[in-house]
Amino acid sequence: MSLALDEWLTLKDAAERLGIHPTTLRRWADTGHIPYMMTAGGHRRFATADVLHMTQTRRGLRAGGGVEQVWAQQALTDTRAAIPTHPGTRWLVHTDEERESMRSLGRRLMGVLMQYIALPEDDPDSKAVLQEAQNIGREYGTRACQQGLSLTESLQATMFFRDSLVETALNLPENTPIRPSTNTRLLRRISHVLNQVQLAVANAYEKR
Repeated sequence: MSLALDEWLTLKDAAERLGIHPTTLRRWADTGHIPYMMTAGGHRRFATADVLHMTQTRRGLRAGGGVEQVWAQQALTDTRAAIPTHPGTRWLVHTDEERESMRSLGRRLMGVLMQYIALPEDDPDSKAVLQEAQNIGREYGTRACQQGLSLTESLQATMFFRDSLVETALNLPENTPIRPSTNTRLLRRISHVLNQVQLAVANAYEKR
């Protein structure tokens, strides 16, 4: 019997559909990897649509693909959740224009990261992708200068995002069926791109 997409599942039922132990699903919920609602009696309920999406994601990973998409989606969620924990930080932009500008850079950077992660180690396109990462870093550095941020403050911002992206990758094996060697490569590729971004930010300040 199929369930409507707007139907809610108990912790046990959702775990069974995902093929995992209820304790694992509870941990996923606690870390924000799957949405849930709490009943008045204190019991978790999971939307069928979310469970189906998670099931499809896990199947895609078992088939050997989609690691970069899963990482990117969770990284964006984790980063957005972490931003409110840094109130009063000067590098957080406040105007609508600044926010849209930085969102655009963020989308470009995530696109570069996903592209670079998906490329084979010796792919000739890797150089061009890393060049785009440098362009993004220089553009961010230039805008940060114009906003009156110091180099230290700008690097604090890049370190915040770097830490968030890397931590998501570190936690990925706990929540998805990913091989250790695949995750090691993911971390190495992320760091390679972000190294280029941070060096380009510093370079933009040196040339001002």
